[in-house]
Amino acid sequence: MAIQWYPGHMNAARKKAAETMENIDLVIEVVDARLPQASCNPLVDELRLFRQRPCLKILNKTDLADPEATKAWVAYFNAQEGVTAYAMTTKKPAEVARIPDLAKSLAPHRGVPTKPLRIMIMGIPNVGKSTLMNALLKKRVAKVGDEPAVTKMQQKLYLDKNTVLVDTPGMLWPKIALESDGLMLAASHAIGSNALIEEEVAVFLAEELLRRYPKLLTERYGLKTEEMDGIGVVEGIAARRGFRQKGGDFDFEKASHTLLIDYRSGALGRISLETPETRAAALATYAAEQALKAEKAAALAAEKAKAAANGRRGT
Repeated sequence: MAIQWYPGHMNAARKKAAETMENIDLVIEVVDARLPQASCNPLVDELRLFRQRPCLKILNKTDLADPEATKAWVAYFNAQEGVTAYAMTTKKPAEVARIPDLAKSLAPHRGVPTKPLRIMIMGIPNVGKSTLMNALLKKRVAKVGDEPAVTKMQQKLYLDKNTVLVDTPGMLWPKIALESDGLMLAASHAIGSNALIEEEVAVFLAEELLRRYPKLLTERYGLKTEEMDGIGVVEGIAARRGFRQKGGDFDFEKASHTLLIDYRSGALGRISLETPETRAAALATYAAEQALKAEKAAALAAEKAKAAANGRRGT
């Protein structure tokens, strides 16, 4: 299932962000530590690189992510030019408190009364941008919700007299190339429920957990995961929890919802759905698939051209 979600307000938000970027010194991009690259919006890099702005990439929700995977991702992002990575959770005020100094270190020529440091906070929906804003300012200034795309408009706020924050709406991008990215984003609640089929997302998540964290499935649901597939995991949850429909069939929908909620809340444990290594493998597979498609399209075009030429000679 290829998942795409790009409501109209996101296109407007992108245009507004491009306009604002000209007067920004630094971009803070908030990503989900459980899927750091899948939750990076390529439009953010496109906009900031055009204006040559540095990026403080915050891997948020580390309390929900696998610590070893997070460590690998921090090293991966820190190796990129113009990027400084910082792993944290908004649940720890001491970690939030480090952000202003990190930001100032990336734009040392700013941050004085005559030249305040201007920061744009960006990211996809539901990665915790609004919660971060509230934590930084130590008051509720941004609306927080459990559904993606709560913030719809930019707002400018002052962290102190020398630092300006511009909060932006959560933005996805028009076409999610990798199918697995769309499914990871859906599993992590970055995509509106109207754009997905929850049961299919749950089966994908179950298959990822079987590959990466089978013990967590056993600990949470008492499942014997050997030789199980994703559908079997969801059915197993239904059986263990007594989720039945009228007539006795498993309530697959309820079991799917339970799995997704347990993952999103951290009840399943600390889970990362990708690592730099698995990301590289996914991209290599995608590139090979695209090359094969291009080869087939070229062969088909050549056949059509040949048939047309033969037809002309025949007349």
